[in-house]
Amino acid sequence: MTTASRAGVRPRTTNSPEPRYELRIAVGARAEAVYEIWQLPSLSSPELRRPRRIAGLDGPNLAIVEHRVAKRLRARGVAVPALGQAARHPLGEVDALNLGLLFRVLAPMRDRDKMRVCAEGVEAMAQPEAAYWLGMALRRRNPRRVLTALRYLLTEPKPRRKSATTPA
Repeated sequence: MTTASRAGVRPRTTNSPEPRYELRIAVGARAEAVYEIWQLPSLSSPELRRPRRIAGLDGPNLAIVEHRVAKRLRARGVAVPALGQAARHPLGEVDALNLGLLFRVLAPMRDRDKMRVCAEGVEAMAQPEAAYWLGMALRRRNPRRVLTALRYLLTEPKPRRKSATTPA
């Protein structure tokens, strides 16, 4: 333990009043990737003493939307590291909120069609709407309920069939 951490000195922050986010990408030896969004300490988030993980995605769920994420990151000049490597890239607030919400919404899903619809819906969201939903998912007592409600709103429910016993 260093003297700075014993004395309670805060981690290095920038003078920027905006929140700071970071994308961490790790690519394993067998080309399995892990994408994570982290919020870093800054002047706009004085409650943070150390980086906080916002969301992450890997495995088959990432494979379904990886091309969308890669396209967005390429436009921002972020490159995916080589096999067995890891990388950290700063992200703007809009991208961090949108990707964080996308990762949180898709993480527990299994139905590919619904995942595609949810991904399109999250990508179409404006920054204030994405910030609202991600804030609800991060700060509520039951974030799973918030994310379930968002998934339900983004996917079109199947129409109910009329049963033969019900009069018309």
